[in-house]
Amino acid sequence: MTKLYQKSEITFAILWIAAYVVLSSYADQLSESIGIVKSATAVLQIAMSLILFFWIRSNNLSEKYGFCKSKVPAKYFLYYLPLVIIASTAFWGGFGLQYGFPDTLMYMISMCCVGFLEEVIFRGLLFRAMEKDNLKKAIIVSSLTFGIGHIVNLFNGSGRDPASSVIQVIFAVLVGFVLVLIFYYGKSLVPCIIFHSANNALKVFEADGSFSLQIEMVMNLVVIFVVLGGYVFYLVKVFPEKAK
Repeated sequence: MTKLYQKSEITFAILWIAAYVVLSSYADQLSESIGIVKSATAVLQIAMSLILFFWIRSNNLSEKYGFCKSKVPAKYFLYYLPLVIIASTAFWGGFGLQYGFPDTLMYMISMCCVGFLEEVIFRGLLFRAMEKDNLKKAIIVSSLTFGIGHIVNLFNGSGRDPASSVIQVIFAVLVGFVLVLIFYYGKSLVPCIIFHSANNALKVFEADGSFSLQIEMVMNLVVIFVVLGGYVFYLVKVFPEKAK
């Protein structure tokens, strides 16, 4: 694994992305046959997370990939309050429990691993590999990869109407843009991993059908344009000068 990384960081990142996507897909199918949500997926993703974590540590790459405290005080990132607001949307419609105990536990473990793996692979491996040659391109690609997984909802009959799916994709891309900027400026992936994991895991407690489709779309638009849009503007225009 180390030899491949030394030969080509881009190839290394792409292979990890492919392995993560393909193996997680098969594990989801196996989980369904077992009858416990994310059971096989959680086991797989725990193993992948441990392999990646200890490989980075053993090769003295922890600082490069953000396994460290942020170099910038939290106050300059507005104490990450926009991310807290986004994660809190799971409870805006009330508190619910979608599964029983074993399913909920497996789901939360899997989602925490997803937060770790996707941030390390996309914001860490891929972004760092591309950053050396073209920073703007690296930021754009890292942001888009966060939204790619949501684009399939436009075509796969997931139950979402096209307008909701488009909003979801825009939301995911903007979140990816925010996270890569936080990593780039702060040199720490820890805030990104914590937010990503929490935002995913808390969805299991979301009350189903709390809002009508119209109200949900309006709320999503408010989050996108007010919270995310404002935070993107701050990170791009205000932060670089304020943090000097």
